[in-house]
Amino acid sequence: MRVLGIETSCDETAVAVVEGPPGTAPVGRILSNTVYSQLSEHRRFGGVVPEIAARAHLERIDGLVEQALSDAGVELADLDGIAATGGPGLIGGVMVGVMTAKALAFAHEKPFLAINHLEGHALTVRLTEAVEFPYLLLLVSGGHCQLLTVRGPGDFTRLGTTIDDAVGECFDKTAKLLGLGFPGGPAVEKAAAGGDPKRFALPRPMWRKPGCDFSFSGLKTAVRQTIEKLAVEKLPADDPRAIADLCASFQRTVGDVLADRCANALAMAPAPTLVVAGGVAANLYLRQRLDEVAAANGAKLVAPPVKLCTDNGAMIAWAGVERLRLGRTDDLDFRPRPRWPLDLALDPDAANRV
Repeated sequence: MRVLGIETSCDETAVAVVEGPPGTAPVGRILSNTVYSQLSEHRRFGGVVPEIAARAHLERIDGLVEQALSDAGVELADLDGIAATGGPGLIGGVMVGVMTAKALAFAHEKPFLAINHLEGHALTVRLTEAVEFPYLLLLVSGGHCQLLTVRGPGDFTRLGTTIDDAVGECFDKTAKLLGLGFPGGPAVEKAAAGGDPKRFALPRPMWRKPGCDFSFSGLKTAVRQTIEKLAVEKLPADDPRAIADLCASFQRTVGDVLADRCANALAMAPAPTLVVAGGVAANLYLRQRLDEVAAANGAKLVAPPVKLCTDNGAMIAWAGVERLRLGRTDDLDFRPRPRWPLDLALDPDAANRV
C-alpha cells in the first residue's frame, strides 16, 4: 500500500511517499521524503509569519510533489491514496496542502485522507519501529505539549496538556532572549552541551503535583528575569559561559518537569512503551531523561529517528496508510481545521468524522 503525504501546517513544505505492509503491522518503508524548510524566509522575524509561510507553501508544493514521486520511482497511478495535513496548524498553509491533495485525489480517482497533524507525530514511531498498541505518548513541539494513551488511529485519550505555553515555544523564547537565533530548540541544546546545569536555579512548574498537566510560562519568565539580572550585575548577557550555563540549567529544568509528568502518566495509565514525538523529541538530553523515567516505571522508551521528529511528509503518509488500512477515508468537502484535538471526547466535530 503506497500513500503520498503532504505536510504544510507550519513552516516546512514536505511531501513523501510511504509504503506500508499488508494487514495492520507496523514498520513501513519510506520511498521518498522531500522537505523544503522556510527558515531563510522567517529567520529575520525571529519566528514564523503565517502569510509568508502560506505563500511559500503555494510556490513550492507542485515541484515537491513531482520530486517526491520521482525520488520514489512511482507515478500517481501507482498510489493507493493521497493524504494531507487537515489541521491543526496555520490555516493558510493547511489550506494549500489540503487543496493540492484534493485536486490530485479527484483528478486521479484516489482516496483522499485528511490527517490530523498531531496523529502524524503520534503514529510516526510505528513507521520505523515494531511498536504495538496501546502505548503512552508524550507529544512535545512548538505548539503542543500533552500526554496521551494511544490505542490506534483516531483512538486517543488525553491524560494531560499544557495549561499555558508549549515546551517548544519555551525553547524558542529562551533562544530569542539569548540571541541564539531561530529555531531555538537546536540552538539551546547546542549551547547547553558545554554548560553547568546547576548554576541557575529555575522554577519547575507543576513539578511533583498530582496529574499530568504542564505549565511553562513561569519558566519562560524566570529565564527572562535571569538574563535581566545578569545585565544589572555587569555580567554581559552575551557572555558565552553565562549563556551555556543558563541553557544547561533551562534544559535540565525542562527534563525534570517532563520526567515528573511522565512518571505520573505511567502510574495512571500503565503501558509497556513510552513514546516521545514532536520537534522537541529530537533533543538527545531530554530523550536520556525520559529513557530513565520509562525504565524506572517498567516501560521502554521509543522515539522516531531525529529526522522524523520535526514536521515531514512521511509521517502524514504513514498516518494515511494506517487509516486507509482500516477503510477510513475522507470526502472532498472536508474543511481544513486550525484546531483539532486528538481526543475525540474533546472534539466538537467528532460526529462528522469516520
